[in-house]
Amino acid sequence: MTIRLRDTRYIRLTSGSFLLFFGKVADMFGRRSIMLASLFVFSVFARATGFARDAVTINALNGVMGLTSASIIPSAQGILGSIYDRPSKRKNYAFACFSSGNHLGFAFSAVFSGIATHLFNWSASFWLLAIIYLVVALIACFVAPSDDSEKLPLNKTSLKQFDYMGVLLTVGGIGMFTAGISIGPDAPEGWKTPYIIAFLVTRPLIIATFVWWETRLQYPLMPMGVWLDREFSLLIGILLFGFVSFPALFFFSALYLQDLFGYSALITAVCLLPSVVAGVVVNILAGKLLHKVSNKLLMGIGAAGFTIAFLLAAVQPFTFPAFIIVVFGTDFEFNVVNMYVVSSLPKSQQPVASSIFQTAIKLSTVIGLGICAAIFASVSEHPATAGYYAHDPFEPYIALFWFAMAVGFISLLLVPFLNIKTQD
Repeated sequence: MTIRLRDTRYIRLTSGSFLLFFGKVADMFGRRSIMLASLFVFSVFARATGFARDAVTINALNGVMGLTSASIIPSAQGILGSIYDRPSKRKNYAFACFSSGNHLGFAFSAVFSGIATHLFNWSASFWLLAIIYLVVALIACFVAPSDDSEKLPLNKTSLKQFDYMGVLLTVGGIGMFTAGISIGPDAPEGWKTPYIIAFLVTRPLIIATFVWWETRLQYPLMPMGVWLDREFSLLIGILLFGFVSFPALFFFSALYLQDLFGYSALITAVCLLPSVVAGVVVNILAGKLLHKVSNKLLMGIGAAGFTIAFLLAAVQPFTFPAFIIVVFGTDFEFNVVNMYVVSSLPKSQQPVASSIFQTAIKLSTVIGLGICAAIFASVSEHPATAGYYAHDPFEPYIALFWFAMAVGFISLLLVPFLNIKTQD
């Protein structure tokens, strides 16, 4: 049995749906313990996935691993924020390192999984992942700093403060929408499948109900006041548009290299390594520039990076510069928004804002992947029979890149409305 790249979408689906929930749980009952427990649980289910023999089981286990990811991310970010509670150069470097984990994780997982799959089979990649998480969890038990933030005791009083209805509404709204976007292209009738339409139409109603509900509670899951910060709302909007375009390059480039060129998983990972190296370098650069250069300018460079990268990919597909330039978009935007959340917002709003920030990244990636899959399927089913792209197997990929460039350009148009400066 082979594993398709998009089978991992269930990790993104559950992770994006439950980030707000686990962010609130970590802030209420302790970040360190939840992070450590989640690392161990991830290891267990990664090992179990290696023994799965059908797609349904694999998807279900991937969903559980997404839940543990949703609990690890806000807990780790919250611990970092509590250690570096004041703006400083060291804080910029610390969160730049946190951001570079995206690239290092991508690189090591791609290479090690490629080697394991090449030497053994696909199951070995999950078993290797389980070993890595187990080792990390054991090390974290000794080196992760204690969580000295104010916590609530686990009793009836604290449980009464928890917004259960808010959790149901966010999980239902985000879950239905991401499910519809993720599985729409593979549904029996595609986007016309009745339950896919129901998922997509129901989501706005649930979110509207959630907003109404949150304004009436004393202890809401998401205090609506965080959206009154104009800069935060604009930054999240720019981030959403940028990361919607991201899957068009990295996911479909891997698909292109494997399906059209016949590259193995290992060779494909090696082809993507230059962008990973560039990502680490850009994060180091971001750590040095956040307190020296206008963060509005850095967001502009990031949005321009998305636009230019996909323009290059569309005009001259899969060129080396496109892979390098796109990381300026992901990493500059990630660092600027992340540092604004943990430095500029009031402390009372930072936990929920961090969860919104991480949810926006996960959700935009899922949305982008779903839209790209729909474009890819549509162009593949109705290819050009005349003109420049007549009978060209690369035509669906070109369509994706033009879409991604347009989305990146929209994010660029929002940058002039920002009014942020350097990190102090």
